[in-house]
Amino acid sequence: MERVYLDHNATMPLRPEARAAMIDALDLQGNPSSVHAEGRAARALVERARGQVAAALGAEGADIVFTSGATEAAALACAGRRLESAAIEHEAVGAWTSGTLPVDEDGRVTVADPARTTLQLANSETGVIQELPEGLAVTDMTQGFGKLPVAFSWTGADMAIVSAHKLGGPKGVGALVLQPGSDIAAQLRGGGQEMGRRSGTENLPGIAGFGAAAEAAARDLANGVWSRVEELRIILEKNVAAVSNETIFVGKGARRLPNTSCFVTPGWKGETQVMQMDLSGFAVSAGSACSSGKVRASGVLRAMGHPEADAGCALRVSLGPETTEDDIGRFVETWAKHLKRHRARAA
Repeated sequence: MERVYLDHNATMPLRPEARAAMIDALDLQGNPSSVHAEGRAARALVERARGQVAAALGAEGADIVFTSGATEAAALACAGRRLESAAIEHEAVGAWTSGTLPVDEDGRVTVADPARTTLQLANSETGVIQELPEGLAVTDMTQGFGKLPVAFSWTGADMAIVSAHKLGGPKGVGALVLQPGSDIAAQLRGGGQEMGRRSGTENLPGIAGFGAAAEAAARDLANGVWSRVEELRIILEKNVAAVSNETIFVGKGARRLPNTSCFVTPGWKGETQVMQMDLSGFAVSAGSACSSGKVRASGVLRAMGHPEADAGCALRVSLGPETTEDDIGRFVETWAKHLKRHRARAA
C-alpha cells in the first residue's frame, strides 16, 4: 500500500538540500568556538546558515539565535515577562503567557497592547492567518515561515520564533529572531555561544540543514509552489463538501495557510478518523502533533466558539509541495467510505 503523507504542519519531509548540507557538516571536525582552522571552518558553516535563514525570513540585520527548536525559542522569548496571548497559541507559547485575548469565530485575535502581546502568524491546526499589529512583542512564525510571502522586517515585531522541521529542515533545531537591541535573559548559561544568549556547542549538522532548507523554501515560495498547493486545498474542500453537507470547515471566513484544511464532522471523533485513515494509508491528524496522545477536544476550536463535542471531531489535513491531485482524490474517496460506515453504525 502506497502511503500518502498529508500532515505537513506536524513536520515536513526532509528536503534533499537539507540532507546534503547535514551530511557535509558531519565531516567537519572542528568546534565552532575553536580558533584553529578546523574550528573556523565549522564557524563559517554556522554563519552561512545564519545568513540563509535571515535572507529567507526577510530578517537581514536582525539577530538570529539558534536553539533546539521553536519550544526553546518560545521560552527564551517569553520567560520572565508578563505577556498576553490568546488561547489559540501553541502550548510552547501558551505555557508562558496569559491566554486571555478574545478570539472571533474565524480564529482572529483582537490585540489591545501589542508591546505586551505575543501573537502567532498562522495557526497550526486551522491555518488561520493573523494580521500582526505594529510593535508586537513576540510572534510565532513557525507555521507561516516558508509558506507565506512575509518578512520579519515587515511584521514590526521585536522577536519571532521559527523552526527548521516545519519547512523541510531537520527536527531539533530552530531559532529566535530579534530586532537589534532586543533584551532577553539567557536560559542556558555556560560557554556564551550565540552572542551570550544561548550557551552550548552549536548543533552543526542541524543548523546547516536549517539554512539549506530555508533557502530552498524561499525558492519554492518565489516559484509559486504554495499557490499550486492552495489550489489543491480548494479542490479537497470542494470534494469533501460534496460528500458531506454536514461537515464544517474551520476558519473558512479568514485568510488561511495555503496548505491547511481543518474540518469538523459532528459526531465522528477526530482520533477515530485519524486511525481509520492511517490504516487506509493516509497520514493526517486531529490537531497539533504536540498534543498527540492527549484525547481531548481542541482548545483552539473551543476558543473559536465551537462546542466541545464538535471540537473533538476535527480532522486536519495539511498538504505539501509533493502532494498531487491524485492524492487528494484518493483521500476524499477513502474518507467518504469511512464516513458512510460511520453513518451506518450511528443509524
